[in-house]
Amino acid sequence: MKTMALQAPGGVDRIRSEDRVDPGQPGPGEIRVALHGGSLNYHDLAVASGQMTTEDGRVLLADGAGIVESVGTGVGEFTAGDMVVSCFFPDWQDGAPAVVDFSRTPGDGIDGFAREHVVLPATAFTHAPKGYDAVEAASITTAGVTAWRALVDDGGLKAGDTVLLLGTGGVSIWALQIAKMFGATVAITSSSDDKLERARALGADFTLNYRTEPEWGRAVRDWTGGRGVDHVVEVGGPGTLAQSIEAVRIGGHIALIGVLTGFSGEVPTGLLMGKQARIQGLIVGSRRQQKAFVRALEANGVRPVIDRRFPLADLAEAFRYEQGASHFGKIGVEW
Repeated sequence: MKTMALQAPGGVDRIRSEDRVDPGQPGPGEIRVALHGGSLNYHDLAVASGQMTTEDGRVLLADGAGIVESVGTGVGEFTAGDMVVSCFFPDWQDGAPAVVDFSRTPGDGIDGFAREHVVLPATAFTHAPKGYDAVEAASITTAGVTAWRALVDDGGLKAGDTVLLLGTGGVSIWALQIAKMFGATVAITSSSDDKLERARALGADFTLNYRTEPEWGRAVRDWTGGRGVDHVVEVGGPGTLAQSIEAVRIGGHIALIGVLTGFSGEVPTGLLMGKQARIQGLIVGSRRQQKAFVRALEANGVRPVIDRRFPLADLAEAFRYEQGASHFGKIGVEW
């Protein structure tokens, strides 16, 4: 069985194609899946680049999708021929967050989906949205579920709300599509006018180039008539949080997701107190939340934005493309 694995101490130049033993047939409660697609996330890049350490020989990718080939005894949710997609936290089925690390996350604490076949508990997957191919399906696992939880489960998004999104990566573009699905009004930032034009084509109502407008938090607040936005999907971290607090309304909601500008920094506590805003940290979501997201996608006919697809054998090149930060939406790999 072909796999793409990472040799210690990491770095995209140390990704190797390896032959591994086929996982065999599923046991009770398990399914065997022929994988055909995956997608890249910042978390995957952090592992592949060695920024986050993992075991030597770790099979990469947290997101994977494919076709069920066989099911073990006791499995009633899936049958052979179903298209399925993986879960970022395979043990978190429902309820309040119960995970604090990535020890059970595929492609990090356990082997991921950059391989031809897996045999895993059926509860590590959900059905893929109907009509999606494997790359499209794999795009929902990390970025899509994160955006869904941020806005819908944690944020209580409703029609007429205003939403601020930072950048045009996978989480932000999924959040744009979700927000428009719910009838919200959306502002989005980028350093690229071309990307902002693409975001407008997807329904963004207000776009802002943060390089030419460094005080973008105030500009977004002015756009709302001084009120501020109801929700901020904050993917930047310490380098952008102060501007996000500036942009949010009194009593608003900031979903703290990303660490693109670092893992720690100063917080303008006085401004945050004055805004009486809620900052909610989150890491992806549960299997129940993923299933709810799939239902919403099917009901609304929404398809993911896939920037580019790479063959699995070119996984290292796909990560280099991600490092270049020129993508809009998701980067896929397929085989």
